[in-house]
Parts: sequence; structure tokens; C-alpha cells
Amino acid sequence: MVVLAVFTALGGLVALLAGAYGLRQTRRITAAGEVAQALVKAVPPGAERPTLQFETGDGRVVEVVSPVPRSDRRPLAAGDRVRIAYDSDDPRETVVLGHERRGLDRGFVAAGAAVLVLGLVLTVLAW
Repeated sequence: MVVLAVFTALGGLVALLAGAYGLRQTRRITAAGEVAQALVKAVPPGAERPTLQFETGDGRVVEVVSPVPRSDRRPLAAGDRVRIAYDSDDPRETVVLGHERRGLDRGFVAAGAAVLVLGLVLTVLAW
């Protein structure tokens, strides 16, 4: 029983940390990143997400896989132009403005915290 409780707590901790990291990255890139216009390219065969193509402030053309899944409430369509924020040190780190996944990340934090507390309670009760 103790082992199950500890694994439950660890699983909750991992989910909580994943959500917190996602929120931190989105906040950091949105606040300190450079803003650009990106062209949405078609979804390649066998891929789940479209590609975004944009030019960085220093003139490099970068293509990255969109962080917005096709299941988004407003999916990106090929040919669209979207505003993105990107990390100038690593342009592969992007956030599509207006399509941030804060709700999902907050859900991970909340669910992770709940499972972590449950695991800690089970651990205390098992001792």
C-alpha cells in the first residue's frame, strides 16, 4: 500500500511540475520574446500539426512545428498568417499569440496538486 501511495504522490508531482513549466515557458516567451508574423503551412502527411514559417529579427527564415494542435477550438489553416512570440536565443521555442495553452497547463497544475495531496494522505494513512 505504501508503494502505491508513493507512486501516486510522484505522479501528481510530475503533472504539477509539467504544468508549472508550461505556464512559465509561455509567460517567459510571451513577455520577453520577439513578435513576428508566421505563415501556416499545410500539415505534412503523417503529421499531427501544421508547420509555421517566419523570419527572425536577424533575417533567418525558421520553420517549426506549430504548438497549436489540430484539436484546438480554433485550428490553424494552411495559408493563414498568425502572430507569434519566439525566444530570440532559440527561435524553435514559439507561442502562437491567442492560442496559448494556459488552461491546459493550469489543469495539469491543479490535477497534479490534487493527486499529490491524495498520494501524501495515502502515504500517511499507510504508515
